[in-house]
Amino acid sequence: MSDKFADLRHELAVANRILAHEGVIDAFGHVSIRHPDDPGRYFLSRSRSPELVESGDILEFDLDSRPIYPPIVQLYAERVIHGEIFKARPDVVAVCHHHAPAVMPFCISGDPIVPVFHLGAAMGAVAPFWDSRDEFGDTNLLVVKPAEGASLARALGNHSMVLMRRHGATVVGSSLRELVFRAIYSCDNARYLSEAKRLGNFSPLTPGEIEMAQAIYQLPTAQSRAWEYWETRLAKRGGMPARPTEVAAATTKAAARPGKTAAKKTAARKPARPKGGKRK
Repeated sequence: MSDKFADLRHELAVANRILAHEGVIDAFGHVSIRHPDDPGRYFLSRSRSPELVESGDILEFDLDSRPIYPPIVQLYAERVIHGEIFKARPDVVAVCHHHAPAVMPFCISGDPIVPVFHLGAAMGAVAPFWDSRDEFGDTNLLVVKPAEGASLARALGNHSMVLMRRHGATVVGSSLRELVFRAIYSCDNARYLSEAKRLGNFSPLTPGEIEMAQAIYQLPTAQSRAWEYWETRLAKRGGMPARPTEVAAATTKAAARPGKTAAKKTAARKPARPKGGKRK
């Protein structure tokens, strides 16, 4: 694996942990990124809680969500969400599926989420609503079949976020950092919208406000500023995954130990001479 992909895997692991630390995803949920050289593939962790994802957990899949190399670990059951969205949206580079507490009341009630503050414009003007019952009747609410993933992708359309009835939300971005930015601030927006509704007086941003605010928050400088903040918060908590160079150094060090240990054991096995005499 080239250094480029090692760095990509590390950044995807960081994205998983940031979204967990910021309360977007918990034990469940997942984040993916499209392969930078092959749009017909993407990277996604093995089935693991996002807060614990390491670079070595990141696997490669085709757009039918089949692993490129035979897996020896458990895979996310809902990986078709990622594959089918990547199929339907060539512009999408990263995908996150989550069940954040801020959005779940809207997924249950069916009320729309609309942007109500400047950073909330990152979610776009509206988040469409997908109800799996419309095409599939009663299910366990997980999106595990390609047809279910394709249906969700159609509901997403050209939007940046889709709500899923009694399940959660799926968010997309044109880069991994844009995705993280959008996922976090759309949850903030949902929380502020809920609070404003309790006060009884709210209104969404106007179309012009959304367009002009998005122009600012789609800038890489804005996303990098936010990323640095979230990454620093994660690091202060001691939650950063090991960097590729650190993993390589640890592997090299571990590989060097057995020889030393074996030498010590060999030395320990030499028969001792009895005091003051010949070997018996």
